[in-house]
Amino acid sequence: MATTPAPTAEQPMDDDARRLAELGYKQELRRKWSGFSNFAISFSIISILAGCFTTFGQAWNNGGPVAISWGWPLISLFILIIGFCLAELVSAYPTAGGIYWWAATMGRPVHGWFTGWLNLIGLVAVTASVDYGCATFLNLTLSALFDGWAGTGHQTFGLFVVILALHGLINIYGHRIIDVLQNVSVWWHVAGAAAVVLILVLVPDNHQSFQFVFTERFNNSGFGDGETGGLAFWFYVLPLGFLLTQYTITGFDACAHVSEETRGASKAAAQGLWRSIFYSAVGGWILLLAFLFAATDVDAINEAGGFSGAIFESALTPFFFKAVIIISTIGQFFCGMSCVTSMSRMAYAFSRDRAVPGWKLWSKVNRNGTPVNAIIGATLAGLVLTLPALYQRGGIPVAFYAVVSVAVIGLYLSFIIPIFLRLRMGDRFTPGPWTLGRRYKLLGWIAVVEIAVISVYFVLPIVPAGVPGNPDFSWTAVNYAPIAIGGVLLGVATWWYASARKWFTGPRRTVDQAEPEPEPAEPS
Repeated sequence: MATTPAPTAEQPMDDDARRLAELGYKQELRRKWSGFSNFAISFSIISILAGCFTTFGQAWNNGGPVAISWGWPLISLFILIIGFCLAELVSAYPTAGGIYWWAATMGRPVHGWFTGWLNLIGLVAVTASVDYGCATFLNLTLSALFDGWAGTGHQTFGLFVVILALHGLINIYGHRIIDVLQNVSVWWHVAGAAAVVLILVLVPDNHQSFQFVFTERFNNSGFGDGETGGLAFWFYVLPLGFLLTQYTITGFDACAHVSEETRGASKAAAQGLWRSIFYSAVGGWILLLAFLFAATDVDAINEAGGFSGAIFESALTPFFFKAVIIISTIGQFFCGMSCVTSMSRMAYAFSRDRAVPGWKLWSKVNRNGTPVNAIIGATLAGLVLTLPALYQRGGIPVAFYAVVSVAVIGLYLSFIIPIFLRLRMGDRFTPGPWTLGRRYKLLGWIAVVEIAVISVYFVLPIVPAGVPGNPDFSWTAVNYAPIAIGGVLLGVATWWYASARKWFTGPRRTVDQAEPEPEPAEPS
């Protein structure tokens, strides 16, 4: 495959290509995305039409309405702080490598090594979980539209494979319109979410009270004997419910991964990152409150394991039920498409620096500036990660929530490393046009503590049957997030000490011209 030539004397560099050259890379990806398109990809990956619908049951079962009405804005605030910290970094270092590039530059190669692998596994898991959620809702849609469609778990998995393949093909062959589709996705999410809210407000004959929405607590987790006032509820069950927010508002590092394709990236990518979090937080809260006010048949929702579809089915007419499900399914399809874009750019950039086995294959771009092999390889990795869902047998979809947990932990652990290194550099850090100023210390430490806390919670068992030693223990109920994350960390650590530390030097320059980089922080 041919690569796009770097700018020459006859084709002078613009400011973006010049800044990229200063960071060590020639311009290979096509830089045609606007600032709005950069915002759009993260807004689409966050996708309130995906996470709010597919992981609603996690919050409903673990805390109930209070985990949503109060938990969503609280956790959103912490995520926005994390976003501010990352926005400052992408403004200083607008590269497709994003998170791991920052870690390697501000720290040492070992920091970039672990950050890159955590970020990559997180992006693979986000893509897998979004597409599996899309398949779940598409399966529900087909069941509602066609009497002969059974809607089984194996049909869901089959649809997941088809959707994943379609997203790969769109990213490979839709290079001319992929940025346009990102823009369309934004307006679909805005109009679609508004339509769902209006339907849930106007169509149902009855609604829940404000007291129910803002004070009612549920404990359907199986932990703590169903109590909603003890220590087990407040310090174990309720925090598990926050996975809804922490998962939905993630993937915003996509603004960094497509920064090499964005015009005016030093400002546009930073603004796109924090704005995608803010607008998603506001829109998602309004959408979820509409869910809760329409959740009048509590028994039906509980019987469905907290699945959001039970709200729509019990509160709406068949026509409007189908309309809501279709709106969400299309939004989730757009979200998965954006996830593949972000994931493949990270795989391409990490391979460009020779960190991925077979890096020569994954770092190639075709004449259209598309990393085709990285797209194919990363989507196949998402398929493999989701294989345990084939063995799920009804009830709470533990396999799906496990993939969700892998996504959250992988991504947020990859965020904590460069944020901590930024704190350690202090005044030696050279900011870009968008900066936090002196506020970086307070915000950075808040971000570090929040990520550390959620990373512990989301490797814990989701249901009692997933606890080793429990009389009802079953491997199909195990939250395999710690196995997946732990396996990755063990593998990359072993690889690092056995081999990679001898040859992985962090980001590798593909151009000669460069200005002096920030001095690495001293080892702690």
